[in-house]
Amino acid sequence: MHSADVRQHGGSQGAAPALRDESFGKIGSRGCAGAWNPRFLRTVERRPEHSKHRSSEETDISEPRTNDRIRVPEVRLVGPSGEQVGVVKIEVAIRLAQEADLDLVEVAPNSKPPVAKIMDYGKFKYEAAQKAKEARRNQANTILKEVRFRLKIDKHDYETKRKRAEGFLKSGDKVKAMILFRGREQSRPEQGVRLLQRFAEDVAEFGQVESNPTIDGRNMVMIISPLKNKSEAKAEANAQRAASKARAQGRDQEAVAETADAAQSEESSPAQATNEEK
Repeated sequence: MHSADVRQHGGSQGAAPALRDESFGKIGSRGCAGAWNPRFLRTVERRPEHSKHRSSEETDISEPRTNDRIRVPEVRLVGPSGEQVGVVKIEVAIRLAQEADLDLVEVAPNSKPPVAKIMDYGKFKYEAAQKAKEARRNQANTILKEVRFRLKIDKHDYETKRKRAEGFLKSGDKVKAMILFRGREQSRPEQGVRLLQRFAEDVAEFGQVESNPTIDGRNMVMIISPLKNKSEAKAEANAQRAASKARAQGRDQEAVAETADAAQSEESSPAQATNEEK
């Protein structure tokens, strides 16, 4: 009966038998028709292109749009020296940037209209990378120093802790101020908060509170960060040492000059006495 069906549809006995796919069944069966549908195949082929396009868009989002990539009708333009030009058409802004041999960079895309600035984009990227590198280096070099208090600390001990913390902050290191509660002191955390707030005010010349007092087990902790990073603190310390050395050299030169003057006046005194005798 199968042969008759084949002849009825224009087939021949010599035709190759229908293939069978173990996973999909016979070719042409209703259950696997979608797998051989050209539309389905086109969809599968287009998926990698779609993913690739999406990844490129995500890459573009990480950097500001520049020049012809800024596709808005108008922008609020800032000149190369920071001067406010005003709202202008995008074509005018691009032309002004080209005339200055610079780039037009969209610096505030969410503003209405977006804010764009005329600048050297290559130089801007380089300086931003250098700043990020310096920030990472300062973060890596910053050490968290610990200063411990008791809730009932005496005045002398408190001053010692304060001076030590100021030294850490001057060097560009963070300070972790910790109060160690004992026994029933844990039921009076407000006293610990007042002590840490007083400590923060006393070292405010060199640091600022990064994290407010918080309970950490049986302790209370507050983090104070330096006002100057590690490299700035080091440069300032070097400058102070150089100034001290220059002052010391100046004092030495003054002492040598005074000694020379004294010796000269001693030499002239006998000669003057001899002249008077004559």
